Amino acid sequence: MKSRFVQIIPLLLILIIVLNCATNKVRQKSDANLELNTVQTNELTKKNAENLPFDYVTVTSIEKKWVDSVYNSMTVEERIGQLFMVAAYSNKDSAHIKSLDKLIDEQKIGGLIFFQGGPVRQAQMTNRFQERTKTPLFIGIDAEWGLSMRLDSVNRFPWNMTLGAIQDLKLIEEAGKQMALQSKKLGIHFNFAPVLDINTNPKNPIIGNRSFGEDKEKVTERAMALMNGLQSNGVFATGKHFPGHGATSSDSHYTLPVIDFSQEHIRDVELYPYKKLINKGLASVMVAHLEVPSFESRKGFPSSISNVIVTDLLKNELNFKGLIFTDALNMKGASNFKSPGDIDLAAFQAGNDILLFPENVPVAIQKIKEAYDQQLISEERLAYSVKKILQFKYKAGLNKYKPIDIQSIATTMNPPEMVALQNRLYENIVTVVRNKASIIPIKNLEKDKIAYVKLGDDSNGVFLEMLKNYAEVTEISNSNLDSLLTDLSDYSKVIISYHKADGAWKKHDLSSEEIQKINEIAKRKKVILSCFVKPYALSAIPSFEDIDGVIVGYQNNEMAQIAVAELIFGAIQAKGKLPVSINEEFKVNHGLTTEKINRLGFTHPHNVGVDELVLQRIDAIMQKAIGEKMTPGGQIVVARKGKVIYQKAFGFHTYDNQVMVKNSDIYDVASLTKIVSTLPNVMQLYDVKKVTLETKLGDMLPIFKGTDKENIIFKDLLSHYARLQAWIPFYKGTLNEEKKPSEKYYRKLYSEDFPFQVAENLYLRKDYQDSILSAIATSKLLPRKEYKYSDFTFIILKHFIENSTGKTLDELSEKNFYIKMGATNTLYNPLKKVDMSIIPPSEEDAYFRYQTIQGYVHDMTAAMEGGVGGHAGIFSNALDMAKIMQLFLQKGNYGGQQFFSSETFDIFNTCYYCPEGNRRGIGFDKPQLGKSGPTCGCASMTSFGHTGFTGTMAWADPDKELVYIFLSNRTYPNADKNLLSQNNIREDIQQVIYDAILPEN
Repeated sequence: MKSRFVQIIPLLLILIIVLNCATNKVRQKSDANLELNTVQTNELTKKNAENLPFDYVTVTSIEKKWVDSVYNSMTVEERIGQLFMVAAYSNKDSAHIKSLDKLIDEQKIGGLIFFQGGPVRQAQMTNRFQERTKTPLFIGIDAEWGLSMRLDSVNRFPWNMTLGAIQDLKLIEEAGKQMALQSKKLGIHFNFAPVLDINTNPKNPIIGNRSFGEDKEKVTERAMALMNGLQSNGVFATGKHFPGHGATSSDSHYTLPVIDFSQEHIRDVELYPYKKLINKGLASVMVAHLEVPSFESRKGFPSSISNVIVTDLLKNELNFKGLIFTDALNMKGASNFKSPGDIDLAAFQAGNDILLFPENVPVAIQKIKEAYDQQLISEERLAYSVKKILQFKYKAGLNKYKPIDIQSIATTMNPPEMVALQNRLYENIVTVVRNKASIIPIKNLEKDKIAYVKLGDDSNGVFLEMLKNYAEVTEISNSNLDSLLTDLSDYSKVIISYHKADGAWKKHDLSSEEIQKINEIAKRKKVILSCFVKPYALSAIPSFEDIDGVIVGYQNNEMAQIAVAELIFGAIQAKGKLPVSINEEFKVNHGLTTEKINRLGFTHPHNVGVDELVLQRIDAIMQKAIGEKMTPGGQIVVARKGKVIYQKAFGFHTYDNQVMVKNSDIYDVASLTKIVSTLPNVMQLYDVKKVTLETKLGDMLPIFKGTDKENIIFKDLLSHYARLQAWIPFYKGTLNEEKKPSEKYYRKLYSEDFPFQVAENLYLRKDYQDSILSAIATSKLLPRKEYKYSDFTFIILKHFIENSTGKTLDELSEKNFYIKMGATNTLYNPLKKVDMSIIPPSEEDAYFRYQTIQGYVHDMTAAMEGGVGGHAGIFSNALDMAKIMQLFLQKGNYGGQQFFSSETFDIFNTCYYCPEGNRRGIGFDKPQLGKSGPTCGCASMTSFGHTGFTGTMAWADPDKELVYIFLSNRTYPNADKNLLSQNNIREDIQQVIYDAILPEN
């Protein structure tokens, strides 16, 4: 017996070896479709080394161990459950949530695809479902242009076709990155994007704006960039709709569209982007419900359940090893063909891995289980897809699942970087397709009278407001064409804009009446047509011959409207190109470049190296100033690198809190007049050698000949280093014994002898201005030469300018600067042009004019000069003041014009007496040399500006390319206590601005 047993042992060992070999062969065969062998893996890894963010080919031993462990712990039904990704909504009721609970508990589904709802609600649902599932769930979302496609309260990215206009692919990759970061905050693993469809049918009812365009190369480049952005930041991308939905003329949600192209055409065009993206590591593909006769001979047979298309074409011919999703199985393109359960089974048998949006999961699982039991589906086939799903779950980090931090969602869903990116995207999207005689940008504002006409039924408010930020633009509205044309007769240029609701599938067609309006206006006027709609909408216009400028803005939202307005006035240049063809003239890839002419633009702080969150501290400082009655309200503008990054209005006109301050309101800017009116005019005179730094006052104005001031040189005069007194209260000499305006000097009504209005119903005699200058000429000089700020300097300069030019200062400033620069809200004596309601009052005067000073200059001497002083008198808003400071920052250049030479600016921005302790430049104030002064102490010594008595400040810093404007009426109701200055409000705000500049910026 013993010997026989010994003899049997070798036979048993041989049998065991044979059985092991057989088992290994089965296992190897089972795993063959899941894992490439080492050689294949190495080859593909090398091939995709640079662009394979999700290496779904290489499987580590730890990963394989986890996948096998989870797989082996499952029943067959649980494994089948992993194939299903079910629709979830965070805007539905508790019954919907409980129905999903049931599917997770009983059917062990593998994932959820979220649709409409909100981010917090979705995150709460995700945590709930992940907590109760045995195997962590895939979370997907169909968010082709970001989560806003499905969710509220999140920023919207442009449509794919809009992104298709961008030439800088890094921007699209950045968009993908931000989409991914946004998605990860909600525990999302799959974004069913990018769309790879080539939209060759302009009337495609379902793709359209979802496509990057009609050019296969351009579509591929942009889809690749978006994929890289998504996948390099932790979210799986899904190319769709395989094999290509761009040429369809029907919607697969409702029927089965036909792709009637040859195999050669489909391989050359529709499959082109798939080949490229698969080669660079595309994680997954979604198969569409299409009839493709050239590949699938069975009539009416959907591509999503075609083994020829899913397995032979996608998996074998294109060598795709990633996850394969069906398109939603509830869509009629699929559900009309087979009933629930049968369609799911057919889709799985065709080679799909994940069955998306099934109509009836229990029935579908039962059908697949029956097929499995009948060996119509092998264990090998089931393991292939389920293990692949588990492998992707491992790569998504679901082997170490962590709940979503709900608390952080509200504060992190729309980070500054994302908003900043929106600005950059639209600046690169806007496309100019026609620019006859270079009408864009509008340059010489003084030569044009511009009208604006709106078409379409959607909002245009931001666009019109932005246009008015650049020039005086008058809106003309009349439904009757003849009346409209009459109303436009006095205008030289007309900006027409067309606005339709910003929806991807909404109709954007121009009506025949709208086309007629465009054509008739264009026959008579120079027209710039701006269309905030999909490009295809313009194809309805039969001819563009009479239209001078045509701009495609693609979408009707705030960012697009800002960018188009900036483009029209040259703050940015056109960079976009058409992603699709409009007509024979405007074909795909057509787009003109326009000139940038150095006007202030608008952007997010982050784009110019400024921290938005730090900048927001300004709000608290202003609220403190208003709350403690340092000023009733105010305006602040901050610009950096030629871009406005902060523009806000605060508080009210007065402390009764009746009229809120708006950005368009205009303030008495007081002594800012010195540098925004008088000084630039003096610079022009300096350019033409009407004056030099050494010119003597006696030579500038004859009245100073023979006085002790005749030898004061120009440099000393403007440096406040000429021993002049600070001021003289001239008004007191015109009051009677009761300290009221004397009838000797004033009248209640205008006349030739009393032409200078100092307040309502108060006019000064015309010869008094000579008295002011005479009083300065005979005033005593200070005993020693030292820095002493004096209003006399700019009162003198006003008369010098007017004598030299033969024109009044207000006329010169308006014609030489304000009209040309589009600073149309900057003016003397504003009540001659604007309504008092937009001017905050500056004081309740109880010592001179005895009335509310509103719309009349606060400074008494400037009032006595008819409101036009060299030292005071200008009214403006903060944006206009920023334009003028930007002019200085750009050394005399603005809007394509050189107003004075850069050399002259440098001369005037020099502190000649700093060694003597005098910080002043030539006319400009400069940073303090000691502890106290006009700035926060953080501004560079190259910086310059001025402050004003009414609570104003304008400052620019070339080193940081920074402009800061502060306007207020702190003198209301009276100017006795300057709490604004005592509390360093303007300086503290300036400090915040410098603190907000990011390192290395």
